[in-house]
Amino acid sequence: MIRCVGITDENTIEKDIAIQDITQNKYKWFWVDFDKPTDEEINHLSNTFEFHPLAIEDCIQKLQRPKLDYYEDHTFYVAHSVREQEREIMRDELNFFVNENFIVTFHRTEAKEITHVWEKLHAGRNTDMWDTFYVFYQILDKIVDNYFPLIYKLEDELDLIENNTQDRSMNDLMSELFDIRNMLLNLRHSVNPMRDLLYRMLNSHHLVEIKNRREYFSDIYDHLLKLAEMVMSNREVTADIRDSYLSLNSHQTNNVMKVLTIITSIFAPLTLIAGIYGMNFENMPELTWKYGYFFSIILMIVIAFTMFLWFKRKGWFK
Repeated sequence: MIRCVGITDENTIEKDIAIQDITQNKYKWFWVDFDKPTDEEINHLSNTFEFHPLAIEDCIQKLQRPKLDYYEDHTFYVAHSVREQEREIMRDELNFFVNENFIVTFHRTEAKEITHVWEKLHAGRNTDMWDTFYVFYQILDKIVDNYFPLIYKLEDELDLIENNTQDRSMNDLMSELFDIRNMLLNLRHSVNPMRDLLYRMLNSHHLVEIKNRREYFSDIYDHLLKLAEMVMSNREVTADIRDSYLSLNSHQTNNVMKVLTIITSIFAPLTLIAGIYGMNFENMPELTWKYGYFFSIILMIVIAFTMFLWFKRKGWFK
């Protein structure tokens, strides 16, 4: 689907314009959105707008890294939006062709950020301050804002795992912890390139219009710096929780092994006595002794009790 809107010199909005009419000079600037376009609609990128083939190829290919490319009469941008689907962080690519006279957005999946800004523009409020770069800013700002709820949600889940008020099993907690760690990794693969993209935009000598709106795009860059720090700190928290649980598991295993070692140590001499008198040699005088059985039982009890007291005195049961 292709949808078009044009802003006239009088700052009035003309909606539902045919793409064949959008390039006419009667508009101060216009916005064309390629929303999940068909192959026939994609051809307008080359036939109608005559964009560079490399930029069109980047639109068609899936999940390019966030970047910007300079062309003769416009700049091409690639950005990433994120969403959660079935405990996975999904990254969607949004492409922008921007100059002073037009902004063309291209996306193969539903883009709530673009829809939000599209409706905001159509509301017709303060249209005199709107231009192509302000639309671009609004979309980028919405993309970055949508990163925060995902990270806040992951932070809450980490708090639940760390506190473990429901006394869940360690195996369940570790499985969930590694899921969160993987989601944070996917977030980092979007946040860091987006941060680098904004850094290039703010420090580029070619993008004069962005420099004129530096305070707006700097605000997005600050948010991305904060997001990058949050992702990194939360990954460190997952590593700390993982190491704590592994240490606890090792400690519990050591305690079990210590108890088993004590039991084995106590039964070793008892097994020796039972083994000696279980050999049934003929010339063993104790076998014919009237009190031999009772004596061996009492001897085993005395040895076991003595070893128990000795181990306890040594602090092996602490």
